[in-house]
Amino acid sequence: MQNSRARVATAAGFGTQGLILLSLTTRLPDFQDKWHLSDVDLSLVLLMMILLAGVGSVVAETLAKRRDSALLLRIGLVVVGVSVATLCLAPSSGVFVAGMAGYGVGLGMVDASTNMQAVALEHLYGRPILPSFHGVWTLGGVIGAVIGLATADASVGAIAFVGVIPLVVACGPFLPRDHGATELATEVAVPWRPIVLVGIAMVLFYMVDTGVQTWGPLFLDHTFTTPHRYVALSALAYLLASGTVRILGDQLVSRLGVVPVLRVGAVVGAAGLAVVVFSPAWPVAVAGFAILGAGVAVVAPLSFSAAARIAGAAEDGVEFEPAVRQARVDAVIARFNQFNYVGALLGSVMTGLVGQDSLRIGFAVPMVLVLGIIPLAPAFAPRVAAAVSGPRPSVS
Repeated sequence: MQNSRARVATAAGFGTQGLILLSLTTRLPDFQDKWHLSDVDLSLVLLMMILLAGVGSVVAETLAKRRDSALLLRIGLVVVGVSVATLCLAPSSGVFVAGMAGYGVGLGMVDASTNMQAVALEHLYGRPILPSFHGVWTLGGVIGAVIGLATADASVGAIAFVGVIPLVVACGPFLPRDHGATELATEVAVPWRPIVLVGIAMVLFYMVDTGVQTWGPLFLDHTFTTPHRYVALSALAYLLASGTVRILGDQLVSRLGVVPVLRVGAVVGAAGLAVVVFSPAWPVAVAGFAILGAGVAVVAPLSFSAAARIAGAAEDGVEFEPAVRQARVDAVIARFNQFNYVGALLGSVMTGLVGQDSLRIGFAVPMVLVLGIIPLAPAFAPRVAAAVSGPRPSVS
């Protein structure tokens, strides 16, 4: 019963993160107009936010050795809620930038701690469930994109109400941890080489994912004569397709295997970006974003699952104590989350800077780079069976 309640609460954390992010990114053209930001200025603000998200993730990694991921998640959600209200209702550009900075720190803490909770629950359930967690993130993103569409004619201050949602979710019954002798977790060497290979694939995914969510609405706005209220359809189409595949991802991976799913997905994703880059009209570009979403949907959840399996696997045939294993996995997941921000940095900043004259060029770069997932796919395969055979972490 406790595990079920914790699973619902963690899913709500994922959904809230997606909802907040898409509520903001679909209104970026309006924030840009309100504060008279050029594409380069906006890229620099996004760079700051992503770097601070990395800081938030590092904070989570440091505290995870001694504190519950549940506590870290609650703190991150409160920071996000306050920051969102601040940046939406900002009376000046300086307050807006400060709100974005606070949001970045909270974003990093929530990203890391929701995935800590998810991998702990996946270990307890003994079967893949991360794709469905990330599917809830996508569902939240869809709701956020719909909010962006519904409030397109209102001021950006109208979406400040979404800041209340993370404050409510912070009260949820997240999974606690039996700390035990958690200091031992820091003394065990982590096999970073296989984790880094998986991390590179996640960088490529988030490069594409963040590029679409950040610059997709601006691509429709700047490249075509798209009606203003429809610019959010780029993110919405991407998320709907991605969410559908993620919800089906648990069964899809079980039947076909992780390597084929990732390789076919990379090819489909590159094809979708090709449709975007060469699109003659905005509806065609929206279709391309949808194809892309379907192709790359499961890369992130499979990355976190693989990193957790590698981090928690027995060493020299010796299993870790449950508390030690969980502390070790939590710390690794928080650090592994940094790959998220490397990809986000490339996606949000590089796409804008390379594509400052034409966002078609900005999206052409990830169109090629996403194919790098193909040779990296085998790194996800080792120890697949460990997800169901390893020791279960104790839950207080």
